[in-house]
Amino acid sequence: MKKSFLFLTGMLILSCGSSKIDESVTLQSEEAVQFDRSLMEVPKKADEINGINNAVSAVQNPFATATEIGAIMSFLASDELQGRDTGSDGIEKAAEFIENVFSNNNIKPYFDTYRDNLPDYDAPAFNVVGMLEGNDPALKNEFVIVGAHYDHIGLIAEENGDKIANGANDNATGTTTVLELARYFGKSKSNKRSMMFVLFTAEEKGLLGSKHLAQKLKQENLNLYAMINYEMVGVPLVGKDYLAYLTGFEESNMADVVNSYADQTYAGFLPKAKEFNLFKRSDNYPFHESFGVPSQTFSTFDFTNFNHYHKVGDELSEMDFVHMADLINKSIPVIEGVVNASTKEIKYN
Repeated sequence: MKKSFLFLTGMLILSCGSSKIDESVTLQSEEAVQFDRSLMEVPKKADEINGINNAVSAVQNPFATATEIGAIMSFLASDELQGRDTGSDGIEKAAEFIENVFSNNNIKPYFDTYRDNLPDYDAPAFNVVGMLEGNDPALKNEFVIVGAHYDHIGLIAEENGDKIANGANDNATGTTTVLELARYFGKSKSNKRSMMFVLFTAEEKGLLGSKHLAQKLKQENLNLYAMINYEMVGVPLVGKDYLAYLTGFEESNMADVVNSYADQTYAGFLPKAKEFNLFKRSDNYPFHESFGVPSQTFSTFDFTNFNHYHKVGDELSEMDFVHMADLINKSIPVIEGVVNASTKEIKYN
């Protein structure tokens, strides 16, 4: 039976200097959605939830909240999912979770089902693809893809008794961002262009899921305006005057365009991202290759603020849910601007 999700709700300790959640955290349903508690083990100790403090009150446009983010993340990065390796039982549970989020928020399957199967993979492997039709008679024939990969690397060499690479930052954070954006647009239906929300499999195996889908959609002659990807957004940038960096910054005017939709500098340039050629190392790149349209990734991993890449230490406790809620809430007007612009403003240089 497919499982859905609940949002973690609880009282914040707002006393001076406190940075923890009250241990009386409770679970409540959203719209009476049924939930199998065996699928989501909410952290029980206050210090297991990082970054939920008085700053939560400063989050603007709080559609997403730190506690909601914590609940989603606590499932996607749980030990039960065993690191979400492509083809594993753990990633199957993640897929069921994603499908239920889509189904409960008016996001329809783009294909016959939500699952876009990879034909040549040894084990069952599939992207999860949802669609929200645009509300403008002319613009709804154009698509914007919002995506992230939901797989990780599974079980690895044991370290301090732990062998599960939970993949909290990489990339439960991007997955959570896409799910929350799908929830927002599924409820608001404020998009003039049609939107595709995609969680890719086998990114860690060489971008296999995104390569497969990009080629498939190209063969269908999809009218793609832009592809926006989220990767490793679980901790804030250090000492930057922008919220996230954009890979392939100089390839297009996407940063300028999205910044014009935001109330602060949303996208910036990170020299390290160019040095390590991150533009070609995430699921945006196959869409760039297949469609030749602006296809880029937002990230907040800056090579100084997170030391657990592909390690067992990539755990829930390392994530900053206040930052994530802030990013998601400030992404809403950015994505809304992209899908509602009267012309295709984002162009390659």
